[in-house]
Amino acid sequence: MTTLRPEQTPSWRLPDPAPYLHGPGPEPAPEPPPPAGSTRYGTGRVAQPLPPEDDATMSLRRVEPPPPVVTGGRAERRRAAQRAARARKDSIGVVVSRLTGELFITLGVVMLLFVAYQLWWTNVIAQRQAGGAAKDLQHSWDRGEGADRDAGAFSPGQGFAIVYIPALDVKAPIAQGIGKHKVLDRGMVGHYAEGPLKSAMPWDKQGNFALAGHRNTHGEPFRYVNRLKPGDKIVVETQSAFYTYEMTSRLDQTPPANVRVIDPVPAGSGFTGPGRYITLTTCTPEFTSTYRMIVWGKMVDERPRSKGKPDALVN
Repeated sequence: MTTLRPEQTPSWRLPDPAPYLHGPGPEPAPEPPPPAGSTRYGTGRVAQPLPPEDDATMSLRRVEPPPPVVTGGRAERRRAAQRAARARKDSIGVVVSRLTGELFITLGVVMLLFVAYQLWWTNVIAQRQAGGAAKDLQHSWDRGEGADRDAGAFSPGQGFAIVYIPALDVKAPIAQGIGKHKVLDRGMVGHYAEGPLKSAMPWDKQGNFALAGHRNTHGEPFRYVNRLKPGDKIVVETQSAFYTYEMTSRLDQTPPANVRVIDPVPAGSGFTGPGRYITLTTCTPEFTSTYRMIVWGKMVDERPRSKGKPDALVN
């Protein structure tokens, strides 16, 4: 038996075509109408159903879906789920690539946070600390506390003066020593006052008042000292007086080991004899500590604090 076979000829037959092949014959008499109450198929009878179709026709009309596959019990379903889960797992290469990418993203975020901390947040903290130290120092002077003393009379990290650079809008406290954590990282300017680097104080009758400050991060008070021009003023305020210096020259780059730049008569400054000088030192190039930039000046005015601010801080 085949399922793609055309339907077989039914059991009924067409009329015999022979009479029509020999020309028209006498027309058959019309059938009499069925009596009342009868049907086409007989009096008092209803239409009978068609005879049943053979197996070939039935197979075309009634194709049943295949029965569902009978699966095993709970253990078999669990094993099948485990096999499917293993099939879905990524290969070792994919896992390693994904972990490597996530690691690089994490490192990038950490580096960005570190840069933001170094370039921005350290300045915020250091400037706040330096501003508070300057106010405390001025309040102590107003109360008559403290006095001008020799360089070795102040303890490391102790503030004793304030430096102003009007052309750069800088105001920063000056503390004893050049310690990184106690002085420089707190936004203060450090005074070279220890060992072979010991330098003079502003009130000394001659000598070189040498200072150090950060150029980048941690308050960066000396960020733009490279912009100073000859004639720009640098003012140092102490408990008793204002000392005004005038910038004279600059050394753009020198090794850190060149300590002669803070000698009483600093080498390379152009000064030829003893005097009352000031030296500013900072790192260069920016964001590195490879070399040092040096700025020199000479004192042009000394004014008692009781007489008010000098012209450089008023104009």
